Amino acid sequence: MSMTGGDGFWWYVILEGKDGDEDVLASLAELSGSIGAEQQQGAERIRLRAYFRNSHDLGFWLGRLGEALEPWPNISIVDMGKIENRQWHTAWKDAFPPLDVGRSFVVLAPWHRGKEPVGRIPLYIYPGSAFGTGYHESTQIMLELLESHAFPGMTAVDIGSGSGILSIAAVKLGAADVTARDLDPAVIPEIEENCRLNDLPVGKVRVETGDLLRGFVSSVDCLLANIVLEPLLEMLPSVCSLLREKGVALFSGLVVREREQFLAALDRAGLVPLQELEKGDWWGVAAAPSTRNESANA
Repeated sequence: MSMTGGDGFWWYVILEGKDGDEDVLASLAELSGSIGAEQQQGAERIRLRAYFRNSHDLGFWLGRLGEALEPWPNISIVDMGKIENRQWHTAWKDAFPPLDVGRSFVVLAPWHRGKEPVGRIPLYIYPGSAFGTGYHESTQIMLELLESHAFPGMTAVDIGSGSGILSIAAVKLGAADVTARDLDPAVIPEIEENCRLNDLPVGKVRVETGDLLRGFVSSVDCLLANIVLEPLLEMLPSVCSLLREKGVALFSGLVVREREQFLAALDRAGLVPLQELEKGDWWGVAAAPSTRNESANA
């Protein structure tokens, strides 16, 4: 994979928020697939220029940003356009140092191979255009939930898989079979490349294009979904029938202020929370069918 923009340019989009929104702006850029960003500080407002690959047209990236921006009405897009190729490769690489996540994992870009801390499970992820480098809080929440609820031999489905980091982590925690689904077929080569970087056997992670759970008929022990609120709510009614007897569903991509709305939706869908995690403004939850608790208490 090349880190330069093909045809000599990248797209850029400038986001603006109020002073103090620095972390939110950076998270929104990564969540939407940005390959780098620069902040511009003003008197009371702050701007962030996010760069995107030209492998998609600008409308595609604006759509990604639009989804990510929905919970943040105070953040706005103030400019966009094209910028000629710049030689910022070294700075780009330095933005992805090895990162310990949870009790078990260390996330590394492939150029840091050999720097793994002793006793941690390495996740080699190439920071491409797909979401899920491991540096976003919602991805870290999912990895921590996964290390608490995964078990050897489990089967899993990863909805909105992006880079494939959660599928790869599940395999490294002992999953026997993982299906990675994403609506965007452009992420498939990235998932396959990241599986190769992690020395996973061919076929251990099955990659397919799919819209949430539509057309997915298998039952699994673990559902992983690190996506935004609206598609999560759309998917929830289908989750219980998908999970096996001891199955668990892990959800993130949600901001803290969406917690109560999502917990109420879990209840309507017949799911109960088992564990909740927060990191910064982001929140995630592990849930299981309520019938399991009823059976255990019978």
